[in-house]
Amino acid sequence: MRPNPYKAWLITGISAYCYHTFSLAQSSTATQEIAPKVAAAKTILDTWQSQNPERAERKLHLILWTPKDREPAPQYRERLTAIMNDIQKFYANEMNRIGFGALTIKLDKKVDQLLNIHVVRGRKPYSAYQGSSGAEIRIECLPTLTAAGIHADKETIVIFCNMANWDPEKRTISQNSPYYAGGSHRTGTAWQVDSPILNLDFLAEKGQSVRDGQYGNISLGRYNSIFIGGVCHELGHALSLPHNRERDDEREAFGTALMGSGNRSYGEELRGESKGSFLTLAHALRLASHPMFSGSIKGMNLPPSAKPNEISFRKKDKGFEMSGKVTADPPVYAVLGYMDPNGGGDYDATTTTAIPDKEGRFTLDCQALQKGKSAQLRVFYLQANGVTSGWLSSTPYQYPYTVDALGEVDISLLHQTMLLKPLLAALEKKDMKAYDTIAQGDAFRKEETCVAIASLLRSADASPLMAPATIDPSLLSVPLSDLACEKESVGYGAPLRNRAPAPQYLLQAGGKIYRHGLYAHAPSELCWQLDGSWNSLAGSCGSTSGQSTEMEFRIVGDGKVLWDSGIVKDGAVKPFFVTISEIKELKLITGNGRDDKTSDWSTWLEPVLTRSKK
Repeated sequence: MRPNPYKAWLITGISAYCYHTFSLAQSSTATQEIAPKVAAAKTILDTWQSQNPERAERKLHLILWTPKDREPAPQYRERLTAIMNDIQKFYANEMNRIGFGALTIKLDKKVDQLLNIHVVRGRKPYSAYQGSSGAEIRIECLPTLTAAGIHADKETIVIFCNMANWDPEKRTISQNSPYYAGGSHRTGTAWQVDSPILNLDFLAEKGQSVRDGQYGNISLGRYNSIFIGGVCHELGHALSLPHNRERDDEREAFGTALMGSGNRSYGEELRGESKGSFLTLAHALRLASHPMFSGSIKGMNLPPSAKPNEISFRKKDKGFEMSGKVTADPPVYAVLGYMDPNGGGDYDATTTTAIPDKEGRFTLDCQALQKGKSAQLRVFYLQANGVTSGWLSSTPYQYPYTVDALGEVDISLLHQTMLLKPLLAALEKKDMKAYDTIAQGDAFRKEETCVAIASLLRSADASPLMAPATIDPSLLSVPLSDLACEKESVGYGAPLRNRAPAPQYLLQAGGKIYRHGLYAHAPSELCWQLDGSWNSLAGSCGSTSGQSTEMEFRIVGDGKVLWDSGIVKDGAVKPFFVTISEIKELKLITGNGRDDKTSDWSTWLEPVLTRSKK
């Protein structure tokens, strides 16, 4: 049968109409939430900041650092001024689009309207520095800043490093520069790279190409999108912004989130390649109280004081809601939620926002969830003086959940976590009377897993470990965490049984809380002397939830590797089953994988020895 062209046209037209309608719905979702939330947040901010106001103009301070054997790249003041002016305009436009007015960074300029750039020459030649030299380079900049009356630990600074290698004949470029940042509302540092071809005039260029050591053969415009966008992105970190990815509705409406992959899409709209980069509502809310943006330094040095309570969760649509009440002085003007799937660091975290009412009540609607992933909801409470209570502050608010392959969310882990939270607080204070009262509560005792964990934590430091040689021969299975090690070595801290380090305590990995197991910061080695009567060892291994890392796990018996996990990335849990018949020496070993040992919270989850009845 010949195809009906009218039918094909009709189907295509209907599909296009449906997609367009869906796109409009997506866009409207992203845009319609902004105005009412911003208006409510501004009311709280303006009311508090207008009472006994304290105003000041805080500026961004720029340094051009160059190794001892190099001169700064040509026209650095003119180039960097144009770039920073454009970034200043980007923040102003985005804050204005969202509804806060043209709030933006303040730049330190001289009378010629070019940036006041402090030039610092390094103590050593180029070959002595590398990407990890950021702290050393910052230390070398401090005397120059101090002489200019700038206290680096109380200001936000950007250090451009003259660490690029440009060959104009071959049109190749590479860089070996620090390129990262961090900061708060009070202070921050961003490290960037400068090069002769870092130039705002080239941002729209589509024809000329360069070969970059990391990104390959790219246009001159793309090079500048990546590296000017990188300046804007890392500056965001110095201003306290964490990573996040745009939700689907935000992508349709605005483009790519600056603090996700937006460092590479900056200015792409000039070349007709995408909508470019944008600020999410979550990050605009965060910047609205930053002293550099708001001009208010009232209460800037006060500590976080937000106290959330009455927290509850319920399923809604494809996701869930978190409701609660928060009190604080200065007041909380916004609550941010980052839905962060395990694995991939925090780059793939989507955001949701809520504005507390007059009683401090709020509801976060968590819908942009990734299928087939365990995840953490990380919550931040923004106070009117710029302080943030949350994941990166002294008090972490994180709540685990899982989403199956079909997109169905499971919040049972959230309920267990909420039941265990006051128990862990009592344990942290060593208030065992309160601990026992909580553990005997009716709601608590309905959760079998919570009851078991409470018992294990209660006796973790009191119950003596069994020596393998003294185990009753009639006992056919035993948790390995109940047995005394002959030797223990860890990369940091101390090994723990049936718990992780404070304040979390829980052996939580891959979207599940485990009753018993072993924690040992990698690189680690735990060794037991057995009697050869055990047949098998079974369990799982992975990193403690919330720790962004990768590791490798090995089980060794009598010097022979019996099982090797390969690289296990954060968020993953790997099961194992190993035959250990006649094994006398058993070792559990964790390595750093392909990264360093930072956050390598390795856990052996419910490892159990079994043997047959004789």
